Amino acid sequence: MDDLLYARAQMGLSLAFHIVFAAAGVALPVLMVLSDWKGRRTKDADYQVLSQKLAKGTAILFAVGAVSGTVLSFELGLLWPEFMGQYGEVIGLPFSLEGVAFFTEAIFLGIYLYGRERVSPGMHLFSGVMVALSGAASAFFVTLVNVFMNNPTGFTPTPTGPTDIQPLVAMFSPGWPYQTAHVLLSSYQASAFVMAGIHAFVLLRHPSSVFHRKALSVALPVACLTALAQPLVGDFLAQHTAEARPEKLAAMEGHFETQRGAPILMGGWPDEETATTPYALEIPYGLSLLAFHHPDAEVRGLKEFPRENWPPVAKVHLSFDLMVGTGSVMALLALVTLVLRWRRREWPEGRRMLRAWLVASPLGLVALEAGWMVTEWGRQPWIIHGVMRTSQAVTPVSHLAAPFWTFTLVYLFLGLVVIFLLGRQVAGTLPGQEVADAH
Repeated sequence: MDDLLYARAQMGLSLAFHIVFAAAGVALPVLMVLSDWKGRRTKDADYQVLSQKLAKGTAILFAVGAVSGTVLSFELGLLWPEFMGQYGEVIGLPFSLEGVAFFTEAIFLGIYLYGRERVSPGMHLFSGVMVALSGAASAFFVTLVNVFMNNPTGFTPTPTGPTDIQPLVAMFSPGWPYQTAHVLLSSYQASAFVMAGIHAFVLLRHPSSVFHRKALSVALPVACLTALAQPLVGDFLAQHTAEARPEKLAAMEGHFETQRGAPILMGGWPDEETATTPYALEIPYGLSLLAFHHPDAEVRGLKEFPRENWPPVAKVHLSFDLMVGTGSVMALLALVTLVLRWRRREWPEGRRMLRAWLVASPLGLVALEAGWMVTEWGRQPWIIHGVMRTSQAVTPVSHLAAPFWTFTLVYLFLGLVVIFLLGRQVAGTLPGQEVADAH
């Protein structure tokens, strides 16, 4: 593997690790605040215990996210010096604001963790809300950098670098409302599905556990609402991609020929040599409807673009199908759950539904990772679309295999530590252990 591939692999590994814990760090404070608010409203101690457990989980994920985020910031400068050297001042504003959000979150998380009995109840709840807002702001500002890389604006490119820089214009590049909403929803959705799956698992083994029934009632509304909202935001994002990045949309769909009434291609394996996607299931007019909301709309195929500018079509297409497939399953489960909730006036707790939520619990994380693969692979071969190629931005330093494998081991170690620490938080709520903890 050459140095460019090692650099990309190391950055990809870091992002794949960081995004899971960053997403959970964004979402857990929301679940924490909901539990806290419900506990204060109902005077129910179980919800207060749940909010304390979620606060400790937030602190663990915040710490790990800080470590992996710091590694990413170093990697941006070390692995991609031309990118940061030339365009650092263009995208510096959202990075700076993310730093402010990070420190704000740290301050209010400290108040929430250690001020429960030391500040007023209103101030304590307010600190939790600020943790949730600050976490969302961090994700929002970082995502704006990715939006810029996909749809650069706010500067004039020259052979020697950018001129006429407008930081605010660059920060809010075209499509920013859709991509930031997509990322935030995916964070809440993935985390709520995991939380629902954990409590469903415990309830399958201990059906009489009141605590986990209440915890499930906190996770399910967030999981269901985000699972149903995500396809709507995805529709807006698809329309924007069709207008601003038609070659990326073509790669996502394995679509090589320009045509009217273009079908959606589900599955299949795109073959760049023959410019076909064999074994795909076609939905007539589907892509034209998805991209332009008209069955006869023209959709541009990859053949309209220079071959050297094609993304890795098979990777993008399969990742997109994985994201859409898992998202569709989650939306269907959410719809069924909400219908049962409306009919029975309570959240469904039958063994079939609990098993369904247990099986579906990792799908949010799968969709999250697949979505980021679509975003990153779909931009290739550019690090800044249409402006700077990835090969132009990579470090001239060679022998990158050693740091790649070193960071791989570090991330594996951190992942195991997080799983162990979060597992202890869950174990402390199991029937029988609750009594032991009380003593």
